Amino acid sequence: MSVDTATVARIAALARIKLGEGELEAMVPELNGILAWVEQLGEVDVAGVEPMTAVIENHLRLRDDVIDADPLTGGGIRDKVLANAPAAEHGFFGVPKVIE
Repeated sequence: MSVDTATVARIAALARIKLGEGELEAMVPELNGILAWVEQLGEVDVAGVEPMTAVIENHLRLRDDVIDADPLTGGGIRDKVLANAPAAEHGFFGVPKVIE
């Protein structure tokens, strides 16, 4: 696939980029080079290659989700917190229904 000046002008208009006539002419070989490189990538045999999300494998360091029963450092005070709620339902803050 190759592009011409009209195609580059159309792409620039869609991207809301203002290019002068000289810039349009300069972009034609640039875009044709990019498209040739993409076509060259299509020739590579990738059968049996697993897709990657990153070059270096990352593993999240997780911790156990434990409720701290000490009332000074957190957890274990649900009833005290819900005592401040204007409406508590089933152990949670009750909120009015919002429908738009």
